[in-house]
Amino acid sequence: MSDPSGNRLPLYSQVEDALAARIASGELPSGCQLPPEESLVGEFNVSRTTIRTTIQNLIRRGFVEIRRGKGTFVVQPKIVQELTELTGFVEDMQVLGSHATARVLDKNVVPASVSVARHLALPLGTPIVQIRRVRLADGVPLSFDETYLPEELGRKVMEDDLESEPIFSLLEQRYGTPLLEAEYLLEASIADADVATALAVSVGSPIFLIERTSYSTNRQPVDYEKLHYRGDCIRFKTRLARGASKRPTGA
Repeated sequence: MSDPSGNRLPLYSQVEDALAARIASGELPSGCQLPPEESLVGEFNVSRTTIRTTIQNLIRRGFVEIRRGKGTFVVQPKIVQELTELTGFVEDMQVLGSHATARVLDKNVVPASVSVARHLALPLGTPIVQIRRVRLADGVPLSFDETYLPEELGRKVMEDDLESEPIFSLLEQRYGTPLLEAEYLLEASIADADVATALAVSVGSPIFLIERTSYSTNRQPVDYEKLHYRGDCIRFKTRLARGASKRPTGA
């Protein structure tokens, strides 16, 4: 691979950047097959080893995937969502420039399970409201949300148009329930039958599970959610600061 500009990057990085640029520009759109290995070797005048390293790097970056017996294909770029403050799905998608919609699957009053009762600080079996929705970004099912609310508050929310009105906005703007902080639990999981059906993926597909408990004044838990995100569509990003006690104090 000739390099009149004097680029000192390894050859595989140069090829990787070139292919990534074609994917980003739409020259290689989502769903198309990459040229075969032999063609890439000839085009870039590099070794097979270089091309194979390039492909592995593009796979790690989420640009392409290998389909057995078929070849290497460009995949839909993953959404990168930052976890830096307490926000709802609609707010997250607005920041990313995506159009958020929702499809309500069901909403019922059910007895609180052990897990739900613990997160909402209620006795086991207390009636609570369960709302299940599919959240879509630009028409693509991205998250299957299970929301649990205390009964009195939840019954009010059940009467609203939950396909167009975000629950966070309803709680804060209509029902005087400020959301001040939340606890997140993040876990790698796989789609069971219900999640797979909701998200239009295969059973066993990778899922990013977030359990989120949101608190109002006096640290009162008012909203517990299980958010099942498609693992092939999203990545999460955060930034952490070194604790003061861990920083060097000098001589």
